[in-house]
Amino acid sequence: MSQINAYRRKFLAALGGVAAAGLASGVIVREVKAASPDVPTRPEDQPVSNKVRWGMLIDINRLTDGGASMVEACKREHGWGNDPKASPEQQAQWMRTVKVTDKLTKHSFTLPVMCQHCEEPPCVDVCPTGASMKRADGIVQVNKHICIGCRYCMMACPYKARSFVHENLTDQRVHSPRGIGTVESCNLCVHRVDKGQLPACVEAAPQAVIFGDLNDPTSRISQAMKALGGSQIRADLSLNTGVRYLGL
Repeated sequence: MSQINAYRRKFLAALGGVAAAGLASGVIVREVKAASPDVPTRPEDQPVSNKVRWGMLIDINRLTDGGASMVEACKREHGWGNDPKASPEQQAQWMRTVKVTDKLTKHSFTLPVMCQHCEEPPCVDVCPTGASMKRADGIVQVNKHICIGCRYCMMACPYKARSFVHENLTDQRVHSPRGIGTVESCNLCVHRVDKGQLPACVEAAPQAVIFGDLNDPTSRISQAMKALGGSQIRADLSLNTGVRYLGL
């Protein structure tokens, strides 16, 4: 057995036998839209707990399109990427694909990059109002009600994962309001996670992405990371990101 085939077998095992059997028919996508065993529903009367830390493991070798479908799913879910009055430089970019080329081997690959949901997020440290915040379960997000649009968080983010809303917007999603003069970024589809559903981008690439509780050693994501590892972008910054990659 080749090293690549062995690697793929391990990842499919981590995805689970049911997932592996259902990928070709699309059954998994339909099932997880209702609920996911990886994301228990949190009762509305219970606060977010630090017993859970949500995270994502992305295998870039199993992405068939470099993450483009993940980006499109995010756009549809949150209604960004087509702001009519924004210039190309001003368009929101909650998630983007980045092409990387090794200078020595010339090998190239593409990966999706979004907010990395750091354990020690620089964006939170520099925010003067507390609008940039990290929930107890590790999800980093922006409170639009108290964001003053100073954009310090955008400058502090080493992943260029945040955008600024320059114009009044229409056709907004109820679950994802976007206000002029505020900053926005990936929030792991917190409105879905709280209902026991997977983030939209994870549903779009079930063959390549595992989402779950990093604090639970029995979760699929923890088991996959134990077996296969998982690299951080800019690990030298010691931010302990919640988003990890295989194949970097």
